[in-house]
Amino acid sequence: MPRVYNWQLGREMEYAYEGARPRRQFAGVFDINKCIACQTCTIACKTTWTSGPGQEYMLWNNVETKPRGFYPVGYDVEILSALGPQRWDGERYAGRTIFEAAPEGERVLGWRPDALDYANPNIGEDEIAGQIDRGAAFGGEHPQWMFYLMRTCNHCTYPACLASCPRGSIYKRPEDGIVLVDQDRCRGYQECVRGCPYKKVYFNPVTGTSEKCIGCYPKIEQGEASQCFAACIGKLRIQGWISTPEQAREDNPIDYLVHVRKLAVPLMPQLGLEPNIYYIPPIHVPESYLVQMFGPRAPAAVRAYREAREDPVLRGLLVLFGSTNRIVWRFRVQNDVAVAYGEDGSELVRVPVTEPVVVRPAMDRLYQIRRENTT
Repeated sequence: MPRVYNWQLGREMEYAYEGARPRRQFAGVFDINKCIACQTCTIACKTTWTSGPGQEYMLWNNVETKPRGFYPVGYDVEILSALGPQRWDGERYAGRTIFEAAPEGERVLGWRPDALDYANPNIGEDEIAGQIDRGAAFGGEHPQWMFYLMRTCNHCTYPACLASCPRGSIYKRPEDGIVLVDQDRCRGYQECVRGCPYKKVYFNPVTGTSEKCIGCYPKIEQGEASQCFAACIGKLRIQGWISTPEQAREDNPIDYLVHVRKLAVPLMPQLGLEPNIYYIPPIHVPESYLVQMFGPRAPAAVRAYREAREDPVLRGLLVLFGSTNRIVWRFRVQNDVAVAYGEDGSELVRVPVTEPVVVRPAMDRLYQIRRENTT
């Protein structure tokens, strides 16, 4: 197998094809701490792309409750169990990836869910880790915890779906790194479904072909953010482009969050796919669980997030999340104002970092009436 460099692992690894990074790489950051699991992103995606025959169970975007929720059932438990011990030596991964642990004669260590595994998209919703037997009071830390994990295709740098396909029907667009399925070439072998550890490739029993998130590339080509990003009412997503660490730019919002401040981390980087969707981890979850889910950088990311209010640039970038339906290429924070820019350098939006507080007097002297709190 060829060897490619995976910066998330801090080393080279085996992969089915020679490494070839796109001209620019589609990427996004999700702030888990803001998600309320309203599923607006899920519905926006569903009504746009998967409302046809054979797509009833397809959720290209979904929001699941961790630690007891997953869609399809047990996808992360299955692959992490099959992979075995995952050891990190600092920020260098010393274990095996799903490519390096593949059985002889196969390219990827994978598993294929049963049809019933897709039958309960909201399994484990709002279920917490631990028990509350006689009541509980908040004392600064949560002894019982849960969090919402919003998921879409990661449009990985080294996609397992692409590596698994015997037909060569899955490809990565060189202009933006979005991973797509060529429907004309696909024969429905479902090796991509088996290979993707995140289970973000789906088989359509009506058409007999595989389908997956297309990154809303028609919108991307117009400079607009994908549906799930634009529809999020919690303003917890920002979309842009990511560089490799050595090429990171401080005025690129994704680079700044991932490489400069290291606030955003990938989902299960030890699998070896170098996913390009990143998460700001939840701040109230046990460290050991965070490391398993997001790698060894997760604890430092939590500390950086807690200290964000003391950093005017980081605080300014965080208020830009969800502030525009366009792709943010560059940003600037100055004089307590955060500004987002498009590809051509035009200003997309400017947002005050600190919202002004106005306290109105209880008595309106102009109209001679009292204001009452009706909430």
